[in-house]
Amino acid sequence: MDRVESEQAANRVVVVSGGSKGLGLAICVSLLAAGYRVATFSRKSTPELERAIAHSDGRLYWESVDIADDEQLAGFLRNVRTLFGRVGYLVNSAGMANEGLLTMMKGRDIARMIEVNLGGAISLSQACVKQMMVGGAGVIVNVSSIVGVRGYKGVGAYSATKAALDGLTRSLSKELGSMGIRVNSVAPGFMETEMTSELTEQQKNRIVRQTPMGRLGTVEDVSSVVKFLLSDESRFITGQTFVVDGGLTA
Repeated sequence: MDRVESEQAANRVVVVSGGSKGLGLAICVSLLAAGYRVATFSRKSTPELERAIAHSDGRLYWESVDIADDEQLAGFLRNVRTLFGRVGYLVNSAGMANEGLLTMMKGRDIARMIEVNLGGAISLSQACVKQMMVGGAGVIVNVSSIVGVRGYKGVGAYSATKAALDGLTRSLSKELGSMGIRVNSVAPGFMETEMTSELTEQQKNRIVRQTPMGRLGTVEDVSSVVKFLLSDESRFITGQTFVVDGGLTA
């Protein structure tokens, strides 16, 4: 990165939801390395996040926020504006998964998943877009999932929230394109994260056998695509869902 690119990146403020661990944290770290100022939130911090903050030279900000609480979100964004300036980039990465057959799931668990995975992304997008409109440009990346592209047993409600994010992406891209705001989705496949750590070795091996690239994904595989979609290199790409699954759904 040359001096001009570095200065441009230093003026870029990105909000990443759910940045305390896993993919969300990997996205934060990747964007910090690219020179962005990064603001993230989650309900709880983690040692990994604390280490990233300590090594960020003040360019990584975190708050404890429940994404389903609009007042908390508004307060967080006010603080980010005061600390870093106008938000020009958003990554909707926060999410939760409750697996199980739909007929056996508790209604409150389904409602909370919809509230966090979809409702939170909509509320955060709405708030950040208002700041992007002032600047006449912006980028949103929604983290969906291959389960929203192709159905899988036991994740019906979760799949619905992720498919809805892809629908949100397509609609917002048409709604906001004339304002210079791009919107895309990244749909990860099975990655080496806490979610797949609950799978048995037999289940993991079956996924690997079905994946043309012959392995599970990593958070870096996905965070690199997110970074690309935020960059000027993708300036004519909007309304698309980018599947990052090693060919599993090909």
